[in-house]
Amino acid sequence: QVQLVESGGGVVQPGGSLRLSCAAFGYITSNYVMGWYRQAPGKQRELVADISSGGGTNYADSVKGRFTISRDSAKNTVSLQMNSLEPEDTSVYYCKAHWSRSAYWGQGTQVTVAS
Repeated sequence: QVQLVESGGGVVQPGGSLRLSCAAFGYITSNYVMGWYRQAPGKQRELVADISSGGGTNYADSVKGRFTISRDSAKNTVSLQMNSLEPEDTSVYYCKAHWSRSAYWGQGTQVTVAS
């Protein structure tokens, strides 16, 4: 049994910053790719950023230069630092851990960017 618990969402003004964190509990090894996805109302869930066990990162074009993903494999945590937030970033953000045929999702945390 694996559980991902997200924290750090909230309401912020345009141009502001938020930091999301996700802690993984259960049988998660450092092999797992960990990442953040988001889903706005009426839209498909999309990748925001992910990070491999070796530290390689992948970002959506829309967040490059503004968001930074990091992980602490010893603590089984992944974080997403979000700067220069825009109203278009408003979504529910989900943490995901996957490797081979295993994939786990968190429950999601709401991020709202509004003045």
